[in-house]
Amino acid sequence: MAPPAPASAVFGNGTAHSRDQHRCLEAAYDPVTLPRLAAAGVGPGWHCLEIGAGGGSIARWLAERVAPGGSVLATDRDPRDLVPGPGLEVAALDVARDPLPEAAYDLIVARLVLQHVPARDAVLPRLVRALRPGGLLQIDEIDASYEPPLLTPDAAAEALYVRFLRAKSAAMRAAGGDPHWGRRVPAALRAAGLTGIDVHAHIGVRHAQDPGLGLQSNHTRNLRDRLVEQGMTDEELDRVRRLMRDPAFRAASSVFYSVRGRRPGEGDR
Repeated sequence: MAPPAPASAVFGNGTAHSRDQHRCLEAAYDPVTLPRLAAAGVGPGWHCLEIGAGGGSIARWLAERVAPGGSVLATDRDPRDLVPGPGLEVAALDVARDPLPEAAYDLIVARLVLQHVPARDAVLPRLVRALRPGGLLQIDEIDASYEPPLLTPDAAAEALYVRFLRAKSAAMRAAGGDPHWGRRVPAALRAAGLTGIDVHAHIGVRHAQDPGLGLQSNHTRNLRDRLVEQGMTDEELDRVRRLMRDPAFRAASSVFYSVRGRRPGEGDR
């Protein structure tokens, strides 16, 4: 059977916008992702794979954690923003198409990646097979169906922000993504054969100094062409940026799900 067609990448790497996006992602979500990995017991001698490693903050943390004797392979379709280091290798990988070794890893982690992969449900069993018996898969994803504005100057500003959110979700769907997939991850991991499914949900309040809102502002530029395709104008995007810089602006974040499961079998850590 031929491999699935590659996803139309919504976000690229190797640009000023991508590097800013990585900084915002790390500041917004590392405080959730890294403690979850620590609680999973990641330690010396573990062999880890990261899918869609982006700017590499998770991979760098893992490399320090698994030393001595462990290893981390950080992968991305475009790994230009990744830097190898002690115990940390970097490789190009399209998780929807490229082969993975069988029973090779104690931990596989993917954050905000599979929502962009049209064949996401077909990818999960391949990730499970790449785990050693007893190995862990952690998938961190958002559900963007809930991220409403809470405080805006007026009804027009509220409507503009909602319009931006809807345009962004439509752009993701047009590229084969599912911006609501986070809520479906627990059931998807169970269907892929994992056990001991552990679910953590995080939601916050966005404001002008919040990296999550900084990420939204980044998207007005990073996704400019796709947002225009969905009917937004440059003038509207500029107004959205000004709104998000307003110190009085508040919005709920999307729901961020961190979901972990274990491959059954001997060797449980």
